Amino acid sequence: MRLDSPLFLFGLALIPLLYRYMLREGPERSAAIRYSDTDYISGSVAVKKNYFSTIFGLRTFCLVILILALARPQLEKGFETITGEGIDIMLALDISGSMQAEDFKPRNRLYVAKQVVSDFLTRVENDRVGLVVFAARSFTRCPLTLDYDILKSMLEDVDIGMIEDGTAIGLALANCVARLRESDAKSKVIILLTDGVNNRGEIDPLTAASLAKAAGMRVYTIGVGKEGGAPIPIVDRYGRKRYATNPDGSLVMTELDEETLKQIASITGGRYYRATNEQALDEIYKRILEMEKTAFEVRRFKHRKELAPYILPLAVLAMLFEVALVNVIWRKIP
Repeated sequence: MRLDSPLFLFGLALIPLLYRYMLREGPERSAAIRYSDTDYISGSVAVKKNYFSTIFGLRTFCLVILILALARPQLEKGFETITGEGIDIMLALDISGSMQAEDFKPRNRLYVAKQVVSDFLTRVENDRVGLVVFAARSFTRCPLTLDYDILKSMLEDVDIGMIEDGTAIGLALANCVARLRESDAKSKVIILLTDGVNNRGEIDPLTAASLAKAAGMRVYTIGVGKEGGAPIPIVDRYGRKRYATNPDGSLVMTELDEETLKQIASITGGRYYRATNEQALDEIYKRILEMEKTAFEVRRFKHRKELAPYILPLAVLAMLFEVALVNVIWRKIP
């Protein structure tokens, strides 16, 4: 047997307070009849003692039962062996300006990526997941956690402009490696999503990939965007949208360094994927999750039976018994 909320047992400290209250508000303060000859009621002292001890006992019993019920006693019956799966995953998400490109419908690339990652979090179970965002720099948005609701909330607030523009793939990878380094999980995975070329940061992407390999981590890289790239929308200070242009007036198109992403995946034993639309991106995250599951066995109690419903009726019976004693056997004349 176990108690699910044992802190309620501190309520047993109320018993001495109940005793003091009953002494102060006991029968001697109740209505009484004055007699000129006390020999007639010489037996009342014994009655008074019986009254006090019985009522105090019943009330103490009720209090103890109520406190035990609040502590939620549970009977554990049997064991079961559950086969589960769990990995530690760091998600690296590009939030550079090029992620505003609108070749992913209904909105831009970042909007779709956030939706897909949010859906991905609904599929994970027993997996710790963290989030790193990057542009010209990289920072940890959420460390490894099992609280997917908190992670989703932090993901919703991610937006372009949080970091100076640029693409620091190497820094993002190194950040993820640092977050996973202390993990004791058998499977440690980094899923890096970007639509650009590494052009910022002090760490080369392939150097960061070597660090990940040395630490026993696999990196899955995802390049997003349609073949040939897409124009990059810019909103000016007046709220007007236009597209970035080169000095010669031509549109600036997004570029994707697929070769580097393939090398990162190859060095660490992961895979490279190209996503050209939302459906493809969603399928990629599903595939990665299926491949990375590592089976483990957990032995736990099969069933816990709540005992509170069985002991509460005892408190009710004790209260009814007290009412019967006070109003029938020890009934007082007003």
